[in-house]
Amino acid sequence: MSDTDQPPQAETLRTPIVAVLGHVDHGKTSLLDKIRGSAVSEGEAGAITQHIGATAVPLDTVSAMAGSLVDPDDFDLPGLLFIDTPGHHSFSTLRSRGGALADIAILVVDVNDGFQPQTVEALDILKRTGTPFVVAANKVDTTPGWNPQEGSPIKPSYDGQSDRARQMLDTNLYEIIGQLSDEGLSADLYWRVQNFQNNVGVIPVSAMTGEGIPDLLAVLMGLSQRYMKAEMAVDIAGPGAGTVLEVKEERGFGATLDVVLYDGTVREGDTIVVGGTNGPIVTEIRALLQPQPLAEIRTEKRFERVDEVKAAAGVKIAAPDLDEAMAGAPVRVVRSRDVDDVIQDVQAELAEIEVSTEEEGVVVKADTLGSLEAMANALKEAEIPILRAEVGDVAPRDVAVAGTAREDEHKVILAFNVDVLPNADDELDHSNVQLFDDDVIYQLIEEYEAFVDERKRAQQETVLDKIVRPARFRILQDHVFRQNDPAVVGVEIMSGTLKNNMRVVKFDGDKPTRVGQLSGIQEQGEDVKQVRAGNRVSVAIDGPTVGRQIDEGDELWVELPEKHAKILEQELSSEIPGDELEALQGYLDKHRRRDPFWGK
Repeated sequence: MSDTDQPPQAETLRTPIVAVLGHVDHGKTSLLDKIRGSAVSEGEAGAITQHIGATAVPLDTVSAMAGSLVDPDDFDLPGLLFIDTPGHHSFSTLRSRGGALADIAILVVDVNDGFQPQTVEALDILKRTGTPFVVAANKVDTTPGWNPQEGSPIKPSYDGQSDRARQMLDTNLYEIIGQLSDEGLSADLYWRVQNFQNNVGVIPVSAMTGEGIPDLLAVLMGLSQRYMKAEMAVDIAGPGAGTVLEVKEERGFGATLDVVLYDGTVREGDTIVVGGTNGPIVTEIRALLQPQPLAEIRTEKRFERVDEVKAAAGVKIAAPDLDEAMAGAPVRVVRSRDVDDVIQDVQAELAEIEVSTEEEGVVVKADTLGSLEAMANALKEAEIPILRAEVGDVAPRDVAVAGTAREDEHKVILAFNVDVLPNADDELDHSNVQLFDDDVIYQLIEEYEAFVDERKRAQQETVLDKIVRPARFRILQDHVFRQNDPAVVGVEIMSGTLKNNMRVVKFDGDKPTRVGQLSGIQEQGEDVKQVRAGNRVSVAIDGPTVGRQIDEGDELWVELPEKHAKILEQELSSEIPGDELEALQGYLDKHRRRDPFWGK
């Protein structure tokens, strides 16, 4: 073989990256704490590594915690790397070269609460990104009558419970399996699953007692080994590739990046390209920082410098010019490659998640590129246009941009999982821009849609107040109380709403003739401003004389200006009662027999 035909350096299997998702309070953090704590209590304190934004649990430690369920000789993978950044959008929608950053995920569901809004949202993300996952049905120890078996695999613990406790737990577990089915997923208790590619395994666990944690680790290791071994093969010595979890200010370093490295190696002094709000940033690494070992976490110095970090790992990168770096953006080490090629790679990856904007719409802010993309998708489905979409906290310029919208319903900022800067708060107080913020995307959109509906309703009510409403009424036989100046007669309202001071017409065939104007309505001797269909009242009409222009038994109508008839038919027909719509239709029919385009 010639030199150019030399095989690449032997690939090494990297650690699978595990994301933990779920509804708030369902136990995501407790579960991670239990895994960390159990690892430490197994006497493996030196082996478990606290990374930046991640926790590495090596294979030996997994085996010690899982007991007979994980034999280290059966595995080539080095262990598991749990991403522990809070909030499922903060990592579940982060990408690694177009796919999800996490190789596998745990969806934590409270066994008593079942699916909640964030559970469904997390599930949507997993389905959209195609990330394989298992369900940890947490808090089994809260089942009435449960007899805890500290740290035990779930099956022997489950089998040792009373019939009543098992029955109550089964009811809750099958509720979760049913909810997964409603979301289009086939699922079962993990020990009954034959094919994990077609079925979701549900693992009963307790983050408090540690029951089921051995099973959870065993299933994660087994699935990673069986289905993802090829994806875990990386050139460990190659130029590093990672994703920004967070951009943080650190004393003595300025803006730093918390990065999950999923490929290759990153070294102090490396030139890197990072996605930024105004395009790729090229900079040189000044320092790579890892937390102090767990035992020394209380020491004054929180971080220790390291020369290099290999995938998969979490690391803090200190370098100049990182202020505009974005959470969720790619990080690429240049090393021996042409810097322009690497810039193009980063630009291409950023372009994949560019949000299409329009000339009129709302302003969107989100915490990461992934959640920005998720927001954009959800808004597109809801047919809500976007004027500007960016990663980062709400700043004064966002308020200024939102304030330029022509429509009031677009003078809005939708903020997902971000803070509002103090000076932006001041701007909001002095502007007519509305801010909506939430940490569940679909709730954010629902709040905005409710606001738009309420505005439309208020506008329609204002228009309805100013518009002439249709009514048809009939002069009753033997109910003439005065013939003229004004004529006072008893009438029955056939359809619509009769209001005082309206003009009155009578149709001769299809030709309307104005006969006068209402100057009073009395119901049982009391003056009223309006009266609805089905009622009988006496009315005073200025203008006509009974026996000449009007007569007993005549059908009369409120005179509708053509413009008002058009607005009622085209814009407000859903806002008026059915009988009023009937009066409108009758009035339009009569006019349109004479002029087919009247009121159109």
